[in-house]
Amino acid sequence: MTLLRLFTLAGSLALAAPALAQQGTKADAATLAKIKDEGLNRSKVMETAFYLTDVCGPRLAGSEGLARANEWTKKQLTDWGLTKANIEPWGTFGRGWDIDKSYVAMTAPYYHTLIGAPKAWTPGTNGLLKKSVVVVKATTEAELDKYKGQLRDKIVLLGVANAPKPSFEPDARRHTDEELKKMADFKPEAPATPRPADADAEKRMADRKALMAVRTKLADMMVSEGAAAVLSSRGGSDGTFFTSNGAPYAADAKPVLPELEMAPEDQLRLIRLAEAGIPVQLELETRTRFQSQDLKGYNVVAEIPGTDKKLKSEVVMLGGHLDSWHAATGATDNAAGCAIMMEAVRILKATGVQPRRTIRIALWGEEEQGLHGSRGYVKNHFADPATMQLLPEHEKLAAYFNLDNGAGKIRGIYAQGNEAAAPIFQDWLKPFADMGATTVTLRNTGGTDHLSFDAVGLPGFQFIQDPLDYGTRTHHTNMDTYERLPADDLKQASVVVASFVYQAAMRDAKLPRKPLPTVKPEGRM
Repeated sequence: MTLLRLFTLAGSLALAAPALAQQGTKADAATLAKIKDEGLNRSKVMETAFYLTDVCGPRLAGSEGLARANEWTKKQLTDWGLTKANIEPWGTFGRGWDIDKSYVAMTAPYYHTLIGAPKAWTPGTNGLLKKSVVVVKATTEAELDKYKGQLRDKIVLLGVANAPKPSFEPDARRHTDEELKKMADFKPEAPATPRPADADAEKRMADRKALMAVRTKLADMMVSEGAAAVLSSRGGSDGTFFTSNGAPYAADAKPVLPELEMAPEDQLRLIRLAEAGIPVQLELETRTRFQSQDLKGYNVVAEIPGTDKKLKSEVVMLGGHLDSWHAATGATDNAAGCAIMMEAVRILKATGVQPRRTIRIALWGEEEQGLHGSRGYVKNHFADPATMQLLPEHEKLAAYFNLDNGAGKIRGIYAQGNEAAAPIFQDWLKPFADMGATTVTLRNTGGTDHLSFDAVGLPGFQFIQDPLDYGTRTHHTNMDTYERLPADDLKQASVVVASFVYQAAMRDAKLPRKPLPTVKPEGRM
């Protein structure tokens, strides 16, 4: 899931139109039983997850790992019998980036290996560095002045904003009955008059802008003064660290220093030693590669053709983003979602169902940098949110279902403010009550690819998932590995998704749509 993870509340859980749930052809109990049997007793979801994570490796946007995953998923979907499998360009992204080597250790006052990884799109060190360190802590431009002349040939240690603290709560959890009921009972507030400006919020925004200005000036200062490299930390605990990019991926991005993102415990130990006047020496070597020959981004798409003469030109879509961050293998974010969506279409092929509408799976690229893959696809196929000029395919999309909230089992679905869809989803969830999937909420959820569809008035939805340890341990960290994937949860989710997609493909009518949105500025959702 992208860093811009937002949860906005809109719409209401209006259940006043039960007749809508009865529109169209309902999937018969025998078909749903076949879907459950195939998905629970002959599942391939963990095998798919293994290939996406351990075999393909990290799948940073534009990396060789993502290219491997694109090729493997295209072949696998074809082998399962899907048609029109294609690696489809969505537009221009920027430079690719890969890591060939990463090593960092403290050599004085004693030797100890350290936990860290290069920040994405940063250069390598051009050989092994053996350097002393300097600690830089500055929140204002005035505070930067005292470091002038002290940075040349040093490894700069940046401060840690969020130091680890003992936690008395479990890393992983499931949604409680009370939480799910609150989601289901949610009612929107009536439109209110605009509130007066929040002085505290304005101050926080001003403080953030000022801090960003300081960080930009510091980055320029480190380059101009000839610092050797940078170590930083955005937090974490128990050896877990969060990762991100340390430079833009644009082809014309200006040079930056080599930078590693560190486990906070290691970063803080180095800082404590240096601030106590004890000389600290580090060994550091990174080798990274930029790829500028192909600046395009890609999505993987494939289909199960529809069989109804009147409805086969309409499409039900499902998808998740295939790209990940680079410090781990992107298991919960989002190999799990892609493996589940791939398993859903495998189940449908294996059970021999004959969907009336065409079913199309899409595995998105470059989501982590701003939903680029799905936004580009929607712009190319359906509409540009900047103009809201609709393309012919816009009218043909019946629904889009997304999965990108970790590896937890499905507990329901966000109806995304679509009041007319809510009773339909309630009906579709009834066969899965014994599997824990019961909740329909009209709360909006944000930060992932269903927003690209919603932005142009198409019915796009994200499923509610148990959080497990997604927010505490795996989301954008070095711990996002295969071991974080509970097989039973992925099997359950695959069955629920397969059922929803099949039911959407069988209805007489497409899923209801909200009113078309107004034109939005470029890049906004």
